[in-house]
Amino acid sequence: MASPRYFLHSSIYQTSPNVHSSWKKAESCVGTKTPLRIRGSNLRQPGFRGNHPRKCLKNPLEKLLVGFQQNTALFAARAMASDSTANNQQQMEILYNPVERIEKYRQLDNSSSISRLSLFSPAKINVFLRITGKRPDGFHELASLFHVISLGDIIKFSLSPMNSKDSLTTNAPGVPLDGSNLIIKALNLYRKKTGSKQFFWVHLDKRVPTGAGLGGGSGNAATALWAANQFNGCLASIKELQEWSGEIGSDIPFFFSHGAAYCTGRGEVVKDISPPIPLYVPIVLMKPQQECSTAEIYKRFQLDKASPVDPLQLLEEITTSGISQELCINDLEPPAFEVLPSLKKLKQRVLGVNRGQYDAVFMSGSGSTIVGVGDAEPPQFIYDDDEYSDMFVSDAYFLTRKENEWYQEPGSVDLANFSDRSSAIEAMKEPYR
Repeated sequence: MASPRYFLHSSIYQTSPNVHSSWKKAESCVGTKTPLRIRGSNLRQPGFRGNHPRKCLKNPLEKLLVGFQQNTALFAARAMASDSTANNQQQMEILYNPVERIEKYRQLDNSSSISRLSLFSPAKINVFLRITGKRPDGFHELASLFHVISLGDIIKFSLSPMNSKDSLTTNAPGVPLDGSNLIIKALNLYRKKTGSKQFFWVHLDKRVPTGAGLGGGSGNAATALWAANQFNGCLASIKELQEWSGEIGSDIPFFFSHGAAYCTGRGEVVKDISPPIPLYVPIVLMKPQQECSTAEIYKRFQLDKASPVDPLQLLEEITTSGISQELCINDLEPPAFEVLPSLKKLKQRVLGVNRGQYDAVFMSGSGSTIVGVGDAEPPQFIYDDDEYSDMFVSDAYFLTRKENEWYQEPGSVDLANFSDRSSAIEAMKEPYR
């Protein structure tokens, strides 16, 4: 008896509300090791104009045909004369061979110790940020206490069978997917430095808001460098990754610390330090929809109006006495508040209703996130006022990483399981003892 054949007709693609679901059902036939055929009865459809079928692709069947043209190794095709159509056009039957595709991925899996990886890509805050001078290269000299926090993105990496480019997708609108994205820049940088020939499929599950002063993009780049190094058997040391990363972003080297660092220069000179603030101390992040232009903020910055306090003194006092409002200085706040007056209003309102709720309230980086340290909940007016109905609000904690490991997404503590706040805090302390 002849083996059964499985057909996926063009009508499925034209009428199904979920094309990917139809394709998935069709691919379920792969386990039978029988050919899967995709048959179209009239391929000269409105999307195909003249002899240029790659123009105006309007339905998934047409895209499939273009895929066939670009990767003939996976397909076999033959054209058949037919008198059944009214205009006597030819029919085409495309034969998709899943066995070859599976074999290609099997070989790819066997060529590396890992073929896919999912990593947490954390954000950071600047506990204090001093601008201490102007550099000959036009950048500003800074001194800042950086700390990784538990808010972050999830990035999934898979080895690509292609050997020409990386592919990036994301859940967030407005995020660039081309070579301007720091993830792609980081992967290109790794190949340039190591000679690696590996390319990747990458999916970015974006949780950190952009334009927030939280270093979300820089964290993505550092995570991509770490991932590429893992796929390639750790060709580079952590120190080398840290040094290389400064070529594509000033904040990226920080993420190769253990989570807390005193950073100088443009931010790329990183001194790893022990966490000066207990990791269980809660944080609330409040970011309005408006963003601050970093270029505009630095343009308005006036060095003679910056704080005169020695940043090393700030670091010492935070380390010995803990965080407080007078120690969380950000020299970029005045120009940021000029650019975005509503941000100044937000900080003033949070401070006005503080009453001991927060140990400190300050702007992170160049904005536009206001950070409250000491409580994971925002003030009540954030919930009550329509003005803040579209604000990004998130709780977070300080975070570090272990030696030779990347940052781990922390588990949450269900406060409903505890009778009082002190018991919950003790539970949050436990992982760090």
